[in-house]
Amino acid sequence: MTADVIVYTDGGCRGNPGAGGWGFILINQATGNALERCGGEAETTNNRMEMLAAIESLKAIKKPGLHITLHTDSQYLVKSMTEWIPGWKARGWKKKEGELKNVDLLKELDRLNLAHRVTWKWVKGHAGNPGNERADELTNQAMDAVQAGRDATWERRRTWPS
Repeated sequence: MTADVIVYTDGGCRGNPGAGGWGFILINQATGNALERCGGEAETTNNRMEMLAAIESLKAIKKPGLHITLHTDSQYLVKSMTEWIPGWKARGWKKKEGELKNVDLLKELDRLNLAHRVTWKWVKGHAGNPGNERADELTNQAMDAVQAGRDATWERRRTWPS
């Protein structure tokens, strides 16, 4: 099945925990129109930023039920969404070994995943994929803003590719 929307997400931290940022590019396959957005937090973790990038991208898609292919360089995010969530939910949002971190974000990801038809794809980071490279640039832009004490929230609309 061809995706209606292609998404590339990234999240990162300088220090873990530390200044973090997330970014995404959302591409409408029919029109080539794209939305780029980023944001950040002063004290966070890499996994939280990876998850927040996916959450923010899926929240930006207002029409439910679309087929979305979401690319991320986070194997943790892909495995969470494709392998581990059913077990965590069955155990009351706990791991076999005990406490599960970032339950708030995992529950939100699960809710958004069910609202859309998401295919989760891992892409190797820093390997020349234009969408992944752009998401990484947005993430770094957000981290730069956080570290400088500025608002990291930013967005623009454009055509893809351009």
